Amino acid sequence: MIFSTTVLNRVVATSVVTTSIALSPYFGAIAQAQTVNGAGATFPAPLYERYAREVRKKHPDLKVNYQGIGSSGGIRQVIAGTVDFGGSDAAMKDEEIAKVKNGVILVPTAGGAVSVVYNVPGVNNLKLSRATLPAIYSGQITRWDDAKIKADNPGVNLPNQTIKFAVRADGSGTTFIFTNHLSAISGYFKGRVGANTAPKWNLPNVLKGKGNPGVAAIVARTPGSIGYVEYSYAVKNNLKSALVQNKKGEFVAPSLESANAALATVNFPDNYRVFVGDPGQGYPIVGLTWMIVYKQYANASKADAIKKWINWVLKDGQQYNDDLNYTRIPSDVANRVLQTVNSTVKP
Repeated sequence: MIFSTTVLNRVVATSVVTTSIALSPYFGAIAQAQTVNGAGATFPAPLYERYAREVRKKHPDLKVNYQGIGSSGGIRQVIAGTVDFGGSDAAMKDEEIAKVKNGVILVPTAGGAVSVVYNVPGVNNLKLSRATLPAIYSGQITRWDDAKIKADNPGVNLPNQTIKFAVRADGSGTTFIFTNHLSAISGYFKGRVGANTAPKWNLPNVLKGKGNPGVAAIVARTPGSIGYVEYSYAVKNNLKSALVQNKKGEFVAPSLESANAALATVNFPDNYRVFVGDPGQGYPIVGLTWMIVYKQYANASKADAIKKWINWVLKDGQQYNDDLNYTRIPSDVANRVLQTVNSTVKP
């Protein structure tokens, strides 16, 4: 019995040691896992949420959290240093970049269309010309049966009803894309409202919603309303989108194909900052969205996690853009961005 107990004790002790050795790499992997936190634009939020799920398949040690709070909120958090990366559909201005002590790199991740959505029962395939749309959002047109809307839509029974305007309550890159286009095609709109993430709307019957989801919800439940949302939100919420007149005079519906056509001729400078005001073809209200990363992070593991994340987004992640109706970043541009990120981001 004494011999057997001794042997048993040795076996148990050996098993404990063996188990500890076998498990130690596992615990080491957990200790090395990295969480990356981002916040900003709601325009790409559905895409970034998909990215965050898919990246775990290749990098199970990398967890990414993204909160859609609006582009202005994302930029503010980048400046404050409270996130690992920000998101914005309005590229940071020089004066904003100058406030970031660790420096920033603008990483284009996708492009897309901003739909002009409306809720007018009985009216389908609404057309809005380059003269009419800016006039609506500058307050010159306030009723659905206005002569200018009728001229764009001959034979359509437009109601004798006041237009209700759905706009963003928060600072928004989607708003910037929308107002940037209207400013490019209308001097009156540019002088009265201008290209801005948070313009002062001098409009009657204004309804404000937070984020793209908020504006989409307002239009969905409010007959007589018109608003603007990123295209995927229009599709998801079964909202009607207007056909908008482009520079060629064509009335074009928002789609992945028409957004790709509009963005096909975009040239990316060294800082990757692009403002698309009035493209020469395709659907005219389009823009890009960026992740904003720092040039310097607090430690090597965080810097490595950011580089791992951005490399995945621009290499593997782009395949998911089409699924959610976002345009891809051209491969040559993506390669340039990765060279910048991989050589510049440091602890």
